[in-house]
Amino acid sequence: MRSQSLVAALSLGSTALALHAQFPVNTAGETGVRPLDIGVNVNSFSSNPEQWNFDEGPAKNATGNLIFDTVNSFLQHWPNTRYRNGHSIVPGVIPIGTLLYHSTSRDTIPSEPDWIATDPEHSIIFARHNARGGGGWHLTLAATRPLKVLYFDGSSAAKVTDGTTDVQFIVTWGDLIPEGARDRDVIKALCTWGKEFGIDGFARMAMDFEVMLCDFTAGVEVVSFLNVVLPKVETLYPQPPPFDSDIWIRSFEVMHAGSWRNRYPGDSRIVLDLTGLISLYDTALAPSLVPVRAGLERCDHRVLGLSSEDISRLMRKLTEVVSRPDPVGSGIDWKTLIHVIVDRYADRLELMQHLLNFTSSDSQELLQRAKLAQAQLRIMLTPYLLHSIAVPSAGTSGVNASRWASPVFMHCATTHTSQMINQRPSMTSSECLLLKAVEDTTREICRVTTKMWADGVMSGLDTLFQVEMNGEGEVTRLMGEWRQDMQKLMSWLDWSVWIKCRPACGPEEMCYLPTWPINAPRRRDLPPPPRYPQNTTDTPEAKYFVDRVRPAPSEGQAVVDALFFLAVPAEDWRTPQPKCIRRLQPYGF
Repeated sequence: MRSQSLVAALSLGSTALALHAQFPVNTAGETGVRPLDIGVNVNSFSSNPEQWNFDEGPAKNATGNLIFDTVNSFLQHWPNTRYRNGHSIVPGVIPIGTLLYHSTSRDTIPSEPDWIATDPEHSIIFARHNARGGGGWHLTLAATRPLKVLYFDGSSAAKVTDGTTDVQFIVTWGDLIPEGARDRDVIKALCTWGKEFGIDGFARMAMDFEVMLCDFTAGVEVVSFLNVVLPKVETLYPQPPPFDSDIWIRSFEVMHAGSWRNRYPGDSRIVLDLTGLISLYDTALAPSLVPVRAGLERCDHRVLGLSSEDISRLMRKLTEVVSRPDPVGSGIDWKTLIHVIVDRYADRLELMQHLLNFTSSDSQELLQRAKLAQAQLRIMLTPYLLHSIAVPSAGTSGVNASRWASPVFMHCATTHTSQMINQRPSMTSSECLLLKAVEDTTREICRVTTKMWADGVMSGLDTLFQVEMNGEGEVTRLMGEWRQDMQKLMSWLDWSVWIKCRPACGPEEMCYLPTWPINAPRRRDLPPPPRYPQNTTDTPEAKYFVDRVRPAPSEGQAVVDALFFLAVPAEDWRTPQPKCIRRLQPYGF
């Protein structure tokens, strides 16, 4: 049933681009596979056809898509503002020569663990006039060797009580959080723990990226330590400063600097080692969180509730990761692989969603739209459309109606990972987790898009296949099913690249998501957190946790306090939506 145009489109004038299924494993006079073998066993489909069943979607509690997306989002401000409650710990380094910043009211370099920023706009907001009114002090450091760090994903520096700091507290204290613990206690405890393993600091994010640096005399040198001019401190509490004040300039520019890392590659001044990834979405590592997450939206996922057994398992794995003396692993560039997959599908799926968001009472308009959508599906699958495809007759029904397209599904789903089986012996357990996440994600993308394409072919919508069209009613039905399938797929993938300001912001504006501390709701507006296992008292849950983990006052607390005047409603904080804000005075968040 193939048309001659399909042969012309796929051959590209050369058999050199033919797919693996067209070649036998051994040919006359040859002892090995063909040079362009793509690594998928020719018998893999026939030996396990049920693996490529179009009706078998992801398991209910599957987390491969969540691991895939969190890894794709590492060190990017936008997705980690959208989903603030991190679930990952990743080792990394800050390269030699990287500049880091710290502000203070004193001309003294810190002698104990303290916070440094990756951008001066972030650090300088914490500078204060000294006692003599002579401005503040701004310290610039440079790394003299690779600084060994651990990265906590999410908005892990946001001092709220709804899950942003869960992972840090677990690493610091396990399930025994001390009374009145503050951020200052966290940095001291983490640095004490990390000293044995040569850890220099801990990377986090809120308004922008920061590092909790353990020793200001180890691995860094002073570039400058300047006495800088600061704006006049205006009366802040109980009234906010006017929106044209210098305080708001400084506040906006912190957010602006953070926005430079909104998208891939994020903050490249921190280089992560994904062979040591630890994810609490790993159901083998943290099985106790599976029932905790059940029925919750992703924005409500948190790590609070991890069992004592899982905490012990987590700490054993973390100790193993940070104790490695030398680089290990397969050498696969997981960051690039995942980004390549997102690049390949994000724009095309978004275009499909646009094409399918269409209704018309004109049957010809609807038909033309359906043909456009079918063409886009075929474009996505072109590298996997085998010359050997045999399309059944129109009207074929039953459970195997789309079985003819299963080889396309298989090749699409395995193309990025089929050769990696040769690298398995050298993969770390973290890499095996990454491989499974990639496999799960590409399988679902290819399952949905291949089924949609095959249904379009059988409905006579594909110009490369001669199948008789079933009538107007079939097109209407198919468009409705496609719309639902695409919406479900994109919701499951949940890539933050699709979250953007529509229409795009103007030149004097910036696309913005509600961010801590400017838009954090006041504590009385926060919904109660889930039951904390260690709370055996009658104290209400929110008060129990807030009393135990309070944000520490900082040198720039006066400025930070002012920012809380712009709190958003609790639901807008829980599920932040993008909006355009002004880049010039007067500001508005």
